[in-house]
Amino acid sequence: MVWRPGAQAGRFAGQRQNGRMADFQVRPARPEDAPAMAALFAAVAAERDGIASEPPIDVAERTVVFAHSTASTVVAEAAAGQVIGMLHVEASRHGYGELGMLVDRAWRGRGAGSALLAAAADWARDQGLHKLCLEVFAHNAAAIAAYRKAGYTEEGRRVAQYRRASGELWDTIVMGLLL
Repeated sequence: MVWRPGAQAGRFAGQRQNGRMADFQVRPARPEDAPAMAALFAAVAAERDGIASEPPIDVAERTVVFAHSTASTVVAEAAAGQVIGMLHVEASRHGYGELGMLVDRAWRGRGAGSALLAAAADWARDQGLHKLCLEVFAHNAAAIAAYRKAGYTEEGRRVAQYRRASGELWDTIVMGLLL
């Protein structure tokens, strides 16, 4: 993402969020973040309930992919330098962007997801996009609540959209935010 000076970077750093100190900042991703982003992706995939990918994750391959997609990615970084969340927007030539986001389990509920979503909306507006959209598993109540808090509304449901490694078929909720 092209970052405006003074944009949302560091927006929650050192401020109280949900009664706790949110000691992180949101900033544009850099190619050197790719290994940490890939490791975080693999960790969240291992939970098997929040993102579509499931283990095994080829971390080396993901590292290469993430290193080439930093122009439209922001990360949440803890004070110690650990990447604790990431959000990527894939801009369409039709004026909308599709986003994918994940946050380290230990940092959920502490404002990182909200900060990432705010940064994505700012970036999308700067790019002239009129809308952001996403899919979320129907059972992921915490993520759905975070998206609603950020202004996203439900636009539909895809029934039995994802076949899991277990053989289960999971629904997704389609959500969007008009900018």
